[in-house]
Amino acid sequence: MASNPETYKPYGKQPVKGQWTTGLYDCWDDPSHCCFTWFCPCITFGQIAEIVDGGTISKNAACCIYVDSHGTKWLYGATYRSKLRRLFSLSQEPYSDPFLHGCCCICALTQEYKELKNIYIYIYIYIY
Repeated sequence: MASNPETYKPYGKQPVKGQWTTGLYDCWDDPSHCCFTWFCPCITFGQIAEIVDGGTISKNAACCIYVDSHGTKWLYGATYRSKLRRLFSLSQEPYSDPFLHGCCCICALTQEYKELKNIYIYIYIYIY
């Protein structure tokens, strides 16, 4: 199958360097994933960690670390959000990474997951 950019329509917004493709409070754009993250944040965190670390940590291991971290989940979440932002040159907005994962980790995890999904779908469609 030929990969011609004019053949495909973009999925979501085209990534712009330094900008998130989805807002922090756009959780309900994908209600099923938002609910999944609400009930199983460790699994969403594991998926994010595996991608951001380039596969050096498995999603299962990251999930277990997140579950076992008890009072420091916000720290692990903030660390991986910072890695994600550095990886894709994203701005730290609307609040600091530790604050987001300490106060609204479900919104933060959902935004990070959707960001990876949007970026990788865009890369897959237009590059491969």
